Amino acid sequence: MQTPPILTDLAALARNRARARDPFLQAEAVTDVQERLSEVNKAFTSPAVVTRFGDLWQAGLPGARVVAQADTLELPPGAQDLVIHAVGLHWANDPVGQLVQCRRALAPDGMLLAMLFGGQTLHELRTALAQAESEVTGGLSPRVLPMAEIRDLGGLLQRAGLALPVADSMTRRVLYRDIFHLMRDLRAMGEGNALAARLRHPTRRAVFVRAGQIYRDSFGAGDCIPATFETITLTGWAPHVSQQKPLRPGSAQTRLAEALNPGVPPRDTAGS
Repeated sequence: MQTPPILTDLAALARNRARARDPFLQAEAVTDVQERLSEVNKAFTSPAVVTRFGDLWQAGLPGARVVAQADTLELPPGAQDLVIHAVGLHWANDPVGQLVQCRRALAPDGMLLAMLFGGQTLHELRTALAQAESEVTGGLSPRVLPMAEIRDLGGLLQRAGLALPVADSMTRRVLYRDIFHLMRDLRAMGEGNALAARLRHPTRRAVFVRAGQIYRDSFGAGDCIPATFETITLTGWAPHVSQQKPLRPGSAQTRLAEALNPGVPPRDTAGS
C-alpha cells in the first residue's frame, strides 16, 4: 500500500489551534451542524467530534465525545451514532483514511458530517503571495494549504464505505483592512501555516508588503480587501437495511422523454 505524503505538521497544527483566540468559523460550523441535525428525523445519543476546539463543540453539542485530530483517531469501532469531523479534514495527511476511520466508528445507520475548507478558500491570498514571493525572492515556498474542489470530494465518501453520500458548499466573503489584518485573523482562527514543507525561517517583510499591494490592486473593495472562505460539508451514513437503495439499472417503468414531456406520444424508433 502506498503511504500518503506528509502534507501537514500535526504538532504545528496542534500548537496553532491551542493559540487560537477567535475561531469564528468554527463557531459558525457549530451553528450549521445544529441546524442540520434539527432537520434529521433521528435522535443521536452517542456523538463524537474530531476537533482541537473541544470546549466550543461541547458547548454546542453537550455530551459529545471529543477526539483530537491525528493521523490515527481514538474512535472505538461501532461506538458512535454520529461522528463530526469539524472543519479540519483539509489538514489531514490522508483524508480518505480519516473518513474510513470515522466510518468504522459508526454504528449501523450512524451519520457522518465532515467539514473542511474547499478550493476557493483564500484564493486571493494564494495569488498575491505567489506573485510577490516570485518577484521579491525569485522563488516560491509553501504558504497556503492546497485544498480540494467539491467535485473531487463526493467520491471520497463512497470510497470510505458510506451510503447516501452528499457534498454541499457554502462560501463566505470576509472583509479586512489589509493583508496583515487577514493574516492576524488566520492565526487567531488557528489556521496559520502548518505545512510540513513550510519555511523554517522568517520571511522578508518586503514579500508581504508587495503581496499586500498585489492583493489590493487585484481584489480590493474600496478601503478593504476581501477573503473567500469556502466550507464544504460531506454527509454520509453507515450502511443499514432500512436505507433507500438505488434502483437496478433498466428497472425504470417510465421513459425519461415521457417524464419530461407529458402528453407527447413517444417517437417510434422501430426499424431505425
